[in-house]
Order: sequence, then C-alpha cells, then structure tokens
Amino acid sequence: MKIEFVSPSAAPPAKAALAFIVFEKEALSGDAASLSGAVEASRFTGGKGQVLDIVAPAGIAAARVLLVGAGPKDKLDLIGVEHAAASAYAAVKTSGLTGLLIRLDGATAEQAARAALGVTLASYRFDIYRTKEKPEKKPSVETVQIATAADAKAEWARQAAIAEGVKFTRDLVSEPPNVLFPAEFARRVKEKESLGLQVEILGEKEMEKLGMGSLLGVGQGSVRESQIAVIRWNGAADKDAQPIAFVGKGVCFDTGGISLKPPEGMEDMKWDMGGAGAVAGLMVALAGRKARVNAVGILGLVENMPDGAAQRPGDVVTSMSGQTIEIINTDAEGRLVLADAVWYCQERFKPKFIVDLATLTGAIIISLGNDYAGLFSNNDELSANLLAASDSTGEPLWRMPLPAAYDKNIDSMIADMKNTGGRPGGSITAALFIQRFVNGVPWAHLDIASTAWKKPSSVPTLPEGATGYGVRLLDQMVADKYEG
Repeated sequence: MKIEFVSPSAAPPAKAALAFIVFEKEALSGDAASLSGAVEASRFTGGKGQVLDIVAPAGIAAARVLLVGAGPKDKLDLIGVEHAAASAYAAVKTSGLTGLLIRLDGATAEQAARAALGVTLASYRFDIYRTKEKPEKKPSVETVQIATAADAKAEWARQAAIAEGVKFTRDLVSEPPNVLFPAEFARRVKEKESLGLQVEILGEKEMEKLGMGSLLGVGQGSVRESQIAVIRWNGAADKDAQPIAFVGKGVCFDTGGISLKPPEGMEDMKWDMGGAGAVAGLMVALAGRKARVNAVGILGLVENMPDGAAQRPGDVVTSMSGQTIEIINTDAEGRLVLADAVWYCQERFKPKFIVDLATLTGAIIISLGNDYAGLFSNNDELSANLLAASDSTGEPLWRMPLPAAYDKNIDSMIADMKNTGGRPGGSITAALFIQRFVNGVPWAHLDIASTAWKKPSSVPTLPEGATGYGVRLLDQMVADKYEG
C-alpha cells in the first residue's frame, strides 16, 4: 500500500473515500459541516472508535465520506491519531474503493506521520498461504493520502522504518513452524545485513565449545539444529562505544518436550519465538532509521520436541555460567534458553544494559490479562525508561516484583537451582531464575506471553495474530534515552 502526504485542499482521487477526523461533542466545520444532518440522524457522537460511513453528498468530490471519532479534542494524543487513522482505513479496506484521503486539519508533522503509521500497521496481512480467498474479502485500498499543511516526510521516514521492523516481527511470528525453524529464522535475519547490520550465526558446535548446556538441552530432542543469531548495529559516532543489548527467546515451536503440553491450542506455540522476533524487528528498525547508537541483539533459537533424545525431567545441565540446573519440567524451557543467551551477551559485549523479551509464562496472562506485558528488573532507571516508552507507544507494561523471599523456591536439592519454582508466582520465579544469570548489569525482563499474539484484537492498529509487540516500545526508549 502506498502512503502519500498531500495539501489540505487536495481532492480525493477517483474511487476514493474522504475521512474527516472529528472530536466528541464538537461542531463540524469546513467541508465536514455539510454532514451535520447525517450526524443528527445517527448515534454518532465523535467518540473514540466511532465511524459514520455515508454516501458523499453533493459538493464533496469523493465516493464515500467517513466521520471518524477521536474522542475529546483536549485528550487527543499520538496514539489516538494512529487509532483514528487506522479506524478510517478499516472502514473501507474491503469496500472496493482504491483510495482513502484522511483530512488532518491543523496537524503537526508528527501527528501526520503517526496517522500514516496507524494506517500502515492496520493494513498488515499475513496471507501468503491463502490460495482461494474470494476477491471481495481482499483489501482494495491501494493508496492512502494524508492531507496536512505540515511537512511530514522526514518524520514519516523514521516511522516507516519502525513499521518495517514491526512487519518483520509479525511475519516471523506468523510463519508456520514447518517453515520457520531455527536455521531458517537465522537465515532471514542474515538477509538483513543489506540494511547495514552485522549478523553472526553460532551453530551447536560453537555453542558446545562455549559450554551452553542450558540452551542446548532444550533443543536436543529436535532434528533441527539450535542456533544463536548475533545482530550488531554500530550507529554511534564512536563505533567502539559500549553497546546496549537485547536478548530474545526464540523457541520456534514448543511442544513442552517430555512434559508434553495438552493438544488444545498447541498450534499456537509457533509464536513462542515472539521475543526473538521482537528483537530482530527492533534491530531492523534501528538500522532502517540509522539510529545513533551501538546495539546488540542476541537470539536464542531452538525447538522443544519430545524425541527419544529429548531432555528429561530430573536431568541436570551445566550452563555457560558454570551454574548447574536441575530440570523439573521440560516445558519451562524458555528460561533455559535465556540463561545462556543472557550470560553470553554480557560476557562478550559488556553492555550498558540488557533487556530480554520472552513469551515466557502463561501465569503473566493470569496476572495482567491480555494487554499488559510484565516488566521485571533489577534497575529503577531502566524500568522508568521502559515505562515511559510504553506510555508513548501504546505498548503497555506493568512492573512486577522480584522478591528475594521467592528466590528460594528455585533452589534445588542436587544442583545450584531448578528450572521452575512451581505454580504460585510462576512469572516471578521465572524472572528470578533469569536474574541468577545476570552479573552486575542493569537488566530488565519483559514477559510478553500476554501481548505477542492477539486473538481476537480490539486495537485498530493490531490485526488478529502477531502484534510485533516490543519493537516500538524499545525503539522509543532508545530514541528517548540512549542515542548520541
């Protein structure tokens, strides 16, 4: 789909809808004033998410006209602009019309660019495996124009790069597991070197030499080789400056291993690599917008399968850190991947901080529902930076505790620790497990099991399925706090 910025007086192209963003309890003005009668004959009030779709009256050069509610004018923020534009697109995407012109009277360059971002995110579809979809179900809109007096092109270039990162994440998370396994995931990341990223792939032999028994144990039941992808972006003026770092759990399919999951819903476990997908998308976004920062992304890529060679409950493995882990439940595998990936990251790159992302626990959904990801951290400043970025990008976070009293729940009788602390406080003990592999570095763990996938979705910029959660949040934090 093509995005264009046009003058406020521009007329819609042929076979296009014209959308006005209007506010709750505000009188219509300008060209929209002629629609007052239609509003009076409806229940449209301009509330958030409301759309009034009518045939264009005489005097308005468009096939259809939309009034899109944005709520109270004094409460409009950038997320509200995105959602209003996304709602306008959703109203006409399969209408048969090929164009949409959105009027944003008095908009700033940033507001106009965020409207374009909202439309772009809302238009995402993963349809490469559909062969018999009826034409009337396919999107017809090919061009979306944003009418604004502001020069939004520079700001849109930045937002477009972020959108590409989100799209890359959504594509990865949406792929079926017979297509996207660890080596294929790594290959797709390697292709992004064309953006200026440096990508290094570690196979099982390299990981064995490094002593990554924790990560390798997870994948030993799969015929697919485990991988680690190391992604580097050196955008700071000083290419040797200390980097910031992001680590992603990339379990490309999770059966639970010997501790087999129940069959209902197991097909969704293709998205258990959502954390690695988010880190990969973030690195694409940073490179695409030429972020002035040195950043490292580490992806731990495995499959967790119940083969005869698979890891068993009761096994003891030795992590890269030298700490030993008793395996209690093979379905508590993501933290085992992160243990070695986090240790490797801090030992090799000595970063300013590490943020790890993982679809780690179902318990976080019980705690926070389907909209908030859980934030666990050993550092208040890093937490504050993440929460601020969360507020401005509409990717909600909630800080969770890391009580030392719960740490004893993962002590083992025969090893340094066990890989699960039981059902009560499951998200907390999972985070405490990862923290045992953090050695004096500011660290945050984002449990995104609740946010990586939406089914259904009530957010206009998030089509059902993969959300790309984390890309925008982390990019915003980098832009706000860490670019030189």
